[in-house]
Amino acid sequence: MLFTMFLLAVVYLFFLAFLSYYGTPPVFMILFIGLFMGIQYFYSDKMVLWTTGAHIVSESEAPQLHGMITRLCAIADLPKPQVAIVSTEVPNAFATGRSPNKAVVAVTTGILDKLSPAELEAVLAHELSHVKNRDMAVLTIASFISTVAFYFVRYSLYFGMGGDRRRDGGSTLIIWLVSIAVWVISFVLIRALSRYREYSADRGSAIITGQPSDLASALMKISGLMDRVPSEDLRKMEGMNAFFIIPAISGSSIMDIFSTHPSVEKRIAKLEQMQQEMR
Repeated sequence: MLFTMFLLAVVYLFFLAFLSYYGTPPVFMILFIGLFMGIQYFYSDKMVLWTTGAHIVSESEAPQLHGMITRLCAIADLPKPQVAIVSTEVPNAFATGRSPNKAVVAVTTGILDKLSPAELEAVLAHELSHVKNRDMAVLTIASFISTVAFYFVRYSLYFGMGGDRRRDGGSTLIIWLVSIAVWVISFVLIRALSRYREYSADRGSAIITGQPSDLASALMKISGLMDRVPSEDLRKMEGMNAFFIIPAISGSSIMDIFSTHPSVEKRIAKLEQMQQEMR
C-alpha cells in the first residue's frame, strides 16, 4: 500500500513538473477540480445515499442492526456511525463519509435476509474498518491529480494550454500525450490502492470479530447469491461497485488489474490463512 502511494506521488510530481516546464497555467483547472473534489469529499455520504436510494434508520426501526454496530464500534474504538438500509435484492453493504465522525454504514435488504448474524457482523466490521482507516478520504485525495490529468486530456486539444514555449500545436500534443499517460498510470495505481485497502478492511474485520472464517463465509455466500439477482437490479447498482464489499457485477480475471476489489478467491484465501494463524 505504501509503495503504491509512493509511486502515485512520483507520477504526480513528474506531471506537475512537466506542466510547469511547458508553461502551462493550471491554476484555474486545479482550482476548479479542487472545488469539485472538495464537494465530493465533504458531501460524499449524502451523494452516495441519494444515489443508492438508502434511507437512514433509527434504532427503533432496526434494533438488531443497531445493536450489532454499537457492539462492534465499542470493540473498534469508533464513534457510532449513522445506519442506513437500501431496499434491493442485491446482497451487499458499504460505508461512506470523510471521517469516523461523519460516517454512514449501509446494508441492503438482500444481505439482511441472506446472512447469518455472525456473517453479518463480519461484513459490518469490514465496513467499519473502512471508516476507521478513512479510506474514502484517502482515495479521494489520491485521485486528485489523476482527475486533473483527465481534464487536461479532455480539454487541452480544444483550448490549447501552453505558455510561451507553445508556439505551435506540437507542445499541446505532447502535453495531451503525457496527460493520457499520467491518467492511465494513476488510474491503475489507484485501483491497486483500492484493492490493498479492501484487504486491509478484511483484516480489520477479522481482528474486530476474532473470526476470519465468518467473513470468508459471508464473501462466499454473497458471491454465490449474485447469480440469482435479476440482471436489472445488478445494473442499477453497478455504479456503486467501488463502495460495495463485493462488486455487483464482476469482470473477468484478466481485468483484475483494473478492478477496485481483489477476487473473492484471493480474499478468502487470505482470511483462511489468518484463521489458521489465530488457531
